[in-house]
Amino acid sequence: MSEEGGGSPIVAVARAAETASAGVSRAGLIGISVGVVAAGAAAGVAVERLTVGRAMRRRAREALDATASYGSLRGRPRTVAAPDGTELYVELDGSGWPGPVQVHPEEQKGPRRGWFARRRGEPGPVDRSGLPGLLAGSGALVRASSRRGFGGSAVPAGAPLTVVFCHGYCLSQDSWHFQRAALREGMRLVFWDQRSHGRSERSRSFLAGEPASIDQLGGDLKAVIDAVAPEGPLVLVGHSMGGMTVMALADRHPELFRERVAGIALVGTLASDWDSVTLGLPALGAKVFRRVAPGMMKLLGRQVELVEATRRFGADFAAVFYRRFSFGTQDVDPGVARFAEQLLDATPIDVVAEFYPAFGRHDKHAALAAMRGIPALVLAGTKDLLTPPAHSEAIARELPDAELLLVENAGHLVMLERPELVDRRLAALLQQAVEYAGAAPLPSSVREAGQPG
Repeated sequence: MSEEGGGSPIVAVARAAETASAGVSRAGLIGISVGVVAAGAAAGVAVERLTVGRAMRRRAREALDATASYGSLRGRPRTVAAPDGTELYVELDGSGWPGPVQVHPEEQKGPRRGWFARRRGEPGPVDRSGLPGLLAGSGALVRASSRRGFGGSAVPAGAPLTVVFCHGYCLSQDSWHFQRAALREGMRLVFWDQRSHGRSERSRSFLAGEPASIDQLGGDLKAVIDAVAPEGPLVLVGHSMGGMTVMALADRHPELFRERVAGIALVGTLASDWDSVTLGLPALGAKVFRRVAPGMMKLLGRQVELVEATRRFGADFAAVFYRRFSFGTQDVDPGVARFAEQLLDATPIDVVAEFYPAFGRHDKHAALAAMRGIPALVLAGTKDLLTPPAHSEAIARELPDAELLLVENAGHLVMLERPELVDRRLAALLQQAVEYAGAAPLPSSVREAGQPG
């Protein structure tokens, strides 16, 4: 279903990287770090002026909260301990929670993180009291009125949906800005930063020498759910690495999907075969990239300060590189393009290196069986170079009841590039989840947003 909406530079970088793996000089590393970005630009990308029509600017403004800029929407902050003790930063948003949840942006200023720099300091004020106090006296989740449903477990009758958003690689919860703005009214939303990303703590197990894994992220998601949404029906929304996180949760806890998950959205993600992704490169360039990328990432991750020193030389190339792999067309609001660049720049290079090897080991096709029969949306852009639409089609074949939506001319950050479409399809999924779970009705604004436009 669709809806409108040189090899040679790569080889040169590859040879430099292979030389570096045996022992690289600092000058050589500078050339490699700049060359990686330059190669992306040389693979058919041109620097163009950022232009946008009046109508698109108007649509972008309408999609945003009246007073908030991109990424400034905030909820009630919390921390949740992952199984290894890593503190995960979580926000509860939406007016459907008992008591006030939304927080003025000025009350929630976390530390700025640079791509090549480690975090310094701690996040803004965090309420560590836990969810029980938030739910006390709400009367929303009452065991006495539970019904037998899902897999035969007790589920509160008419309980409200809780929607949990999982962001992608090198991003943060702020990548859901448009969806957050569109779905806040009357909903219970959970946003969290994956370990080592955003305002979450750097992975303690990785710092202790354990490789990062998608399975570990699935365990983190379970910890977040247990801490802030221990009861009631769930809708899980994952983009890219966040979609893989949802799959890892299904692999380890299929009973949760039988008993509580009422809806699933997998956006721009894949279940396996990361090594088959060409990144839009010619066959030779893709082959060389796959051979040298793991070692190059590892090398750069060990030279954070040095790479930071080279950053100013590659800034223009980086902007083109980000745009190339984020969006499907040039017709993107300049503010959105800059916002995406800021999100990507905020991820330190050692975190980029930390997670990259995990994608090659990710294989969760078998775990998709736990999602069958649950209302699901599988969505991807037709010009997504990082998780090409063929991977979404493969997921949809495992979930025959799911809606497969391939968005014409959209790229990897489809939720930023085509927010109105994504908002509408998510709202429709939430309505399906309500009907599936016998949950509390959606607020009228969300029901109306899910109607065909």
